[in-house]
Amino acid sequence: MANPGFPTFDQIKIFLAVVDTGSFAGAGRRLNRAVSVISYGIANLEGQLGVRLFDREGTKKPVLTVEGGAVLAEARAIGEGVDGLRAKVKGLLEGLEAEVNLAVDVMLPAPRLGTILRAFRTEFPTVSLRLHVEALGSVTAMVLDQTAAIGISGPVAAGIEGVECIGAGALPLVPVASPAHPLARMERIPPGAGRDHIQLVLTDRSRFTEGRDFSVMSPRTWRLADLGAKHSLLREGIGWGNMPLSLIEADLATGALVRLHMPDHPGGMYRFAGVWRRDLPPGPAASWVLQQFVEAGAADRDMPGLGEI
Repeated sequence: MANPGFPTFDQIKIFLAVVDTGSFAGAGRRLNRAVSVISYGIANLEGQLGVRLFDREGTKKPVLTVEGGAVLAEARAIGEGVDGLRAKVKGLLEGLEAEVNLAVDVMLPAPRLGTILRAFRTEFPTVSLRLHVEALGSVTAMVLDQTAAIGISGPVAAGIEGVECIGAGALPLVPVASPAHPLARMERIPPGAGRDHIQLVLTDRSRFTEGRDFSVMSPRTWRLADLGAKHSLLREGIGWGNMPLSLIEADLATGALVRLHMPDHPGGMYRFAGVWRRDLPPGPAASWVLQQFVEAGAADRDMPGLGEI
């Protein structure tokens, strides 16, 4: 059985130009070559592959043969792959990162994250992205140990040595519980009532939150590192706790969760900050990502009656 030869990239480029323009003359104009050079290139490619790619008899325009149509998809993949390779190398030569490692706080609204990363894919198609979703101090810890180049951290990032911060918005946290929870069944919650019930608290293992609690009032706590697990346990009536308002709005609308009007614990604003190591400033793509979060966060406004978390 005969084996096909090894076509050159130039031959593949000529083949794709003929297909895209519909003629040898059109391919010549696109590639700035004589028609005879285009015809010679196609003939050589057919010789290398051992199949006829175009039916050129009885028609003014070359028509793909069945074999030519089968080869076309592979040829396009090679052409796009080489174009992608050249674009990536061009970016590297211009100082563009090959990859951006981004760590974000688990509280960050998913729609905002999705919108920015979708725009990132369009703006920097050659740059890979590695995303880490962490809680509280873990975002800043990943930046400091260089696991992530940049982070969108919660309020624990402020004042940490070696870290630069820039405001990146905020979101309201509100206390909620299942409608079956004793606090939810109270017509009026008296001050201090939350201390008598299990409070579900988001936590992490970073050194920046050791010995620190955020908006914890009950001595009876269950500590979780996963926001999704906390959400599920709240719906199950295990305890009460603070949740991002945007995440539980649907639950409030359906009655799966109830907002608790606690006079001594009304909730508050959870503020985000873009963070990076002072001695390792972010590159062009990472800087662009940070700026998008800063601009998106500029539209956030404090809700009346809510303090700080």
